[in-house]
Amino acid sequence: QVQVSESGGGLVQAGGSLRLSCVASGSIASIGVMEWYRQAPGKQRELVASITSDGSTNYVDSVKGRFTISRDNAKNTVNLHMNTLKPEDTAVYYCKASIKTPRWSRFNDYWGQGTQVTVSS
Repeated sequence: QVQVSESGGGLVQAGGSLRLSCVASGSIASIGVMEWYRQAPGKQRELVASITSDGSTNYVDSVKGRFTISRDNAKNTVNLHMNTLKPEDTAVYYCKASIKTPRWSRFNDYWGQGTQVTVSS
């Protein structure tokens, strides 16, 4: 079994910062790309940031310069450092990891349960 779990969400004032963390656990052979998504009420889920196993990163334009994604392969974790938060950043943030298990020869995507981020004006 494989589980992915996020933490670090909460309530913060506009201009503040939060750090989200995501850890993958279980029978893991390797982890490929790890990504952060977010979904606001009434809106589609949006890809916010991604990072490959080699450390290559990508961001949606609205968070460039404010958010930083990083990973620690030894700990099977990915982090999202969010700075100068805006009310528009309010959403449930989800972690998705592409994981290969010893049982299967291909990678499968695993989603976390989500963590709420609320930014007040």
